[in-house]
Amino acid sequence: MKTDWDVIEVLRYARHDWLNKIQLIKGNLALNKIDRAKDIINEIVAEAQAEAKLSNLNIPQFASLLLTYNWENHSFQIEYDVLDGTINGDLNDDWLTNWTCTFFACLNSAIKPFYENYLSVTIEPQIDGTRFFFDFRGIITNKEKLEEFLEKTPSSPEIVVQSWTEQELSLDFFVSAAI
Repeated sequence: MKTDWDVIEVLRYARHDWLNKIQLIKGNLALNKIDRAKDIINEIVAEAQAEAKLSNLNIPQFASLLLTYNWENHSFQIEYDVLDGTINGDLNDDWLTNWTCTFFACLNSAIKPFYENYLSVTIEPQIDGTRFFFDFRGIITNKEKLEEFLEKTPSSPEIVVQSWTEQELSLDFFVSAAI
């Protein structure tokens, strides 16, 4: 699941992403679709702002996981958003990254491949820690595997399942910051 990206690989993937975005803008401008080109530019700006917020949370392994996840071949794509706020103290980056990698691997093997599966990760920094929301939309084919994973997760932090159907899974948990 985890790839150790070297600088050249990161630059290659980032350059590829940027070239794709520039081609989208150029193509829409060539078709005289000015409004669509402006929308793409606004999407790029919003994505760059989310990347900056994520990078500034002082959880580098977790940030790296989210920033590079879509560069690899998985059965779902992720989106992430960092809500405004400041983390006071330190989060356990190792634990958070390991749990998330394991969750991503479990989810990846419990959903329908080659389908439009999406996982939205929302991070809400708070005064005494950070709340994490994971919201999956797609086709879940092995609910038992996910149940087993959640049962094996330690009780701290407590993971709360908000909703769970064959087409969605929403859960959240709060991680206290060590001050």
